[in-house]
Amino acid sequence: MTLHIGDKAPEFEGKDQNGQPVKLSDYRGKKVLLYFYPKDDTSGCTAQACNLRDNYSDLQQQGYEVIGVSIDPEKSHQKFISKYELPFTLLADTDKRIVEQYGVWQEKSMYGRKYMGTMRYTFVIDEEGVIRDIITKVKTAEHASQILGK
Repeated sequence: MTLHIGDKAPEFEGKDQNGQPVKLSDYRGKKVLLYFYPKDDTSGCTAQACNLRDNYSDLQQQGYEVIGVSIDPEKSHQKFISKYELPFTLLADTDKRIVEQYGVWQEKSMYGRKYMGTMRYTFVIDEEGVIRDIITKVKTAEHASQILGK
């Protein structure tokens, strides 16, 4: 599935770092930053999460709720959140349903080896559940400014 700006964001249900169910519809009436990342506690993913953490109050002032999604399990998310004091929800998409719904589970290549993995994409979703922006060239250390337009 290829999503575009102006599309209705696909409804999803996943489990957060504590095993609690989270649905996109739980955030109706709020703006959502749904960011997909490859793996907890790796250099790029840590830089991105810490940049969102460091700018979290600015994001909240603009009305955004932040939700990170990777295929890592809940325990990995708990360690990642604890180690870096992340103030937002991380979803454990171990069955890859959400990454596939949003079209971010794609073929990647590293050192000439091809494999399937999660693309680093962010979907900016408005209060009505409509995709307002899709950031596909994420600058991990400056991600919040890409969203806030600083």
